[in-house]
Amino acid sequence: MGTQIHQTAVVDPKAELGNDTVVGPYAVIGPNVTIGDGTTIGPYVVLEGHTQLGKNNKAYAGAVLGGRSQALNDPGGRSFLRIGDGNTFREYVTMNTGFSEETGRTTVVGNNNLLMALTHVAHDCQVGDRVVMANLSGLGGHVVVEDGAVLGGMSAVHQFVTVGKLALVAGLAKVVKDVLPYTIADGNPARCRGINAVGLSRNGASETAKRGLKTAYRTLCRSSLNTSQALAEIEQEVENCAEVAHLIDFVRRSKRGICK
Repeated sequence: MGTQIHQTAVVDPKAELGNDTVVGPYAVIGPNVTIGDGTTIGPYVVLEGHTQLGKNNKAYAGAVLGGRSQALNDPGGRSFLRIGDGNTFREYVTMNTGFSEETGRTTVVGNNNLLMALTHVAHDCQVGDRVVMANLSGLGGHVVVEDGAVLGGMSAVHQFVTVGKLALVAGLAKVVKDVLPYTIADGNPARCRGINAVGLSRNGASETAKRGLKTAYRTLCRSSLNTSQALAEIEQEVENCAEVAHLIDFVRRSKRGICK
């Protein structure tokens, strides 16, 4: 098929476009943008800053990827957005570059993610693989979203929060603390409502993992034990598996505290 650039698009000569790239009407691509093979850039899409897209991505009308951070303390200078392969960015998605030295001044998005219309990924976020962000959901700066997490429509995640692996954040939720892996978070502020049993089943979790996670959830979130006591009891009483081990490690690494 070859690369196709619409006659109304503005593509800087220094931009690097891969094979079989399609650039739609009135799209604007800046000089420091690299686009991988098989990627489709829709009408009115803007790619700016030091932005790198992998292969087979698709950006729909009006998406703006690689804009400067909206933080008032952005120090300026070179900053980056790194996007993997097979992602879909629906209409008017916005995604900013990083500025923090801790993240290498880089916002990172992995592979095979779906960001629905009007979602936002702020500076220095780290988004894993197979993440779904529903319409109008947004991430504040420095948010980490682990693999397979789902964010419901109009949910908002506070700066520096981590959303755990295969977690489900309900629509309209206000997330101000870390969301435990494999759980459901809902409310304002969000609380842990239980295990994401459907997500676990869809991802092939064993019955041992499901039982262990249910017990761990009850011990962490529904007992009178403090977090340290709960973790000690889980390690002693719950049959070990990869999912439970990840949950324990997640809690120990948490800096904002966890949704309970």
